[in-house]
Amino acid sequence: MDPAFFQRAQPISLERVAVITGAVIADPAQADRMVGGVATLERAGPDDVTYMGHRSLSDALGATRAAACFITERDVLLAPPSTVVLVTASPERAFAILTGYFYPDSLRPMPVCGEAGVSPAAHVAESARLEKGVTVEAGAVVGPGAEVGADSLIAAGSIIGAGVRIGRESSVGPSASVLHALIGNRVVLHPGVRVGQDGFGYVPGAAGHLKIPQVGRVIIQDDVEIGANTTIDRGSSRDTVIGEGTKIDNLVQIGHNVVIGRHCLIAGNAGISGSVVMGDFVMIGGGTGVRDHVSIGNNVKIAAAAAVHSNIPDGETWGGYPAMPIDRFYRQMRTLQRIVRGDVVMRGPGSTKEGPDGE
Repeated sequence: MDPAFFQRAQPISLERVAVITGAVIADPAQADRMVGGVATLERAGPDDVTYMGHRSLSDALGATRAAACFITERDVLLAPPSTVVLVTASPERAFAILTGYFYPDSLRPMPVCGEAGVSPAAHVAESARLEKGVTVEAGAVVGPGAEVGADSLIAAGSIIGAGVRIGRESSVGPSASVLHALIGNRVVLHPGVRVGQDGFGYVPGAAGHLKIPQVGRVIIQDDVEIGANTTIDRGSSRDTVIGEGTKIDNLVQIGHNVVIGRHCLIAGNAGISGSVVMGDFVMIGGGTGVRDHVSIGNNVKIAAAAAVHSNIPDGETWGGYPAMPIDRFYRQMRTLQRIVRGDVVMRGPGSTKEGPDGE
């Protein structure tokens, strides 16, 4: 048997599942049926709850052995008779909520050493202030004048710099470092995160590159989650700001003076250059690069591996290298493919002629 890294909650009734997730039991007579876990359609057993997020999985749904399945109203008839239908507008969201209920320890980093309070092997400065319920694990350092809010975790080997303030119910993962920063409530910093180090700023010259002092801070608002080994530089001329509810993947670089809005999603290996200003609910695909001083509007979506060189208005979807409105990018790609196939013959600057297959 595989080791169980997360303790599972006790079984509950489908009636309780409906209350937790907001789903509706299609057959109320099944409300008392007990379930004890969650699993995918293929792996679910007779005590598990599963979900179908897309109609392409209808065959897997028909073969599932799950006790119950979250499903949209239009797909109810696809479920096998042995599986209780839980009707919801967003099966994936309902499944995520229930998974969090069964495995609450998976929602935030837990102590590596399994200890509570301040470890004798930690170093906490006398002038630091820790509220009730703070855990500081072995090898962690909390610097002079730092403040850590109630029920927060400073995991093994992490460093909290002088004067840093961390809110309540926040977690700083193993070997992370937080310097020159103010951090809100319920913030999660995964292992190896670096917050508040120097930004990359130099004045080139014949005698060498003169360092520009980086005297700003990093402000991370409530409910932000930052993935492993992501780096967030402190501001130079103004603060670097991460808005509330924003989620940042692993291995992301955020430069100095960047301002990121609320509830943004930034996927892994993205690079956000200095002084970028980003609106709310922006989604950035993995491997995207954004040049310095670019402004990105609210509700913008940027496809993976894009290279953003110019401002993007509210609500637009961009992609490509360099990035452009996505419909224009797709047209260019289709035209290029036709040229490569020989469907289009170039006759001169700005002109084309259909080739033999397009005559």
